[in-house]
Amino acid sequence: MSRIGLALAGGGPLGAVYEIGALCALEESIEGLDLNALDGYVGVSAGSFLAAGLANGLTARELCAAFIDGDPRHPDHVPAAMFTRPAFGEVASRLAALPRLAGQAAWQALRGRPWLTALESLGRGLPTGLFSHAPIEARLASLLSAPGRSDDFRTLAAERGRRLVIVATDLDSGEAVPFGQPGFDHVPISRAVAASAALPGLFPPVAVDGRWCVDGALKKTLHASVLLDGGAELVLCLNPLVPFDATHAPRHRVGAAGEPPIPRIVDGGLPVVLSQTFRSLIHSRLELGLKGYGASHPQADLLLFEPDHRDPALFLANVFAYGQRRALAEHAYQATRADLRKRRSALRPVLARHGLVLADDTLDDPFRRLLPRRRRDRAAASPATRTLQRLDEVLDDLARALPAVR
Repeated sequence: MSRIGLALAGGGPLGAVYEIGALCALEESIEGLDLNALDGYVGVSAGSFLAAGLANGLTARELCAAFIDGDPRHPDHVPAAMFTRPAFGEVASRLAALPRLAGQAAWQALRGRPWLTALESLGRGLPTGLFSHAPIEARLASLLSAPGRSDDFRTLAAERGRRLVIVATDLDSGEAVPFGQPGFDHVPISRAVAASAALPGLFPPVAVDGRWCVDGALKKTLHASVLLDGGAELVLCLNPLVPFDATHAPRHRVGAAGEPPIPRIVDGGLPVVLSQTFRSLIHSRLELGLKGYGASHPQADLLLFEPDHRDPALFLANVFAYGQRRALAEHAYQATRADLRKRRSALRPVLARHGLVLADDTLDDPFRRLLPRRRRDRAAASPATRTLQRLDEVLDDLARALPAVR
């Protein structure tokens, strides 16, 4: 069996929901793939939560129960409110400094400095994050303290043979901080995850050994090179954030439920434009990284799984709309299964090189779901479902072959 690694990108709560659905689909659809027995894991931002859980033996389905089902009776339950607890300490300390900063701004203005320049100093009084990372860190530390798990990178590697790397960014230098690597493996995993997920503006920077750390995605999207440099021969990469392609058929156009579709991104207003801009920047960096990996590690295979660029469901979803978690996770699960079916002929030889096989019966099962179907949604699948799926695959294969024929 080849050395297999898993690289999980960030994307906030929405990213975690997508990756949970996708991970469940991948493990169930690929025979021989055990996501709890891989040779290496690297997680960034929201992906760091899941990487830490998988490396500690939590299955993809158990992560789904902890993050998606929302059952408070579950021993690994992760409350949604944990991610939106206000950072009272950060806000209070910044507000306390406002009178002094306002006085300095007024004095600079009286001395003839432009008002706009004088007011810039007031920016120091703005909080660096709205939500506290403390509840997240505490809950994760509790989860990893259960028997058979560890909050220590070194113990995890020595006793379970699992190499885990959580990547954050040093705010002062802009350099990546690879927690779990030698020299950075003494930091508790829970602390590393909090640092990696500290998206500026949402969560304040996290202090670790004199460094102020923020979201690991500021440096790179995947950090798959950590696994490739460690000898991984196959790396499964999950990226939940992709720019939306609004140029396709009307059924793909952006529009919230019950509202008319948005034919162009600009018609969605500032939030949609900013979302598209951020996603485009992240994805262009990802594409450059994948090309670089192909050149630096030509002997390794990288398989990228991400949402369809024409799928508005994940593009429009509110990253903090926890009430949509079940629907979005199910959507990600089914979309990943559909992606595997479409790419079946191209994936088979790649997976075979590493001792893995696509489970056709599982992939073609029209009744398989991530979460139990609610009563009102239960309906028998059409007898033509499998035929349509196969036809879709053939058309995709034909589209890929046409350029070669020309």
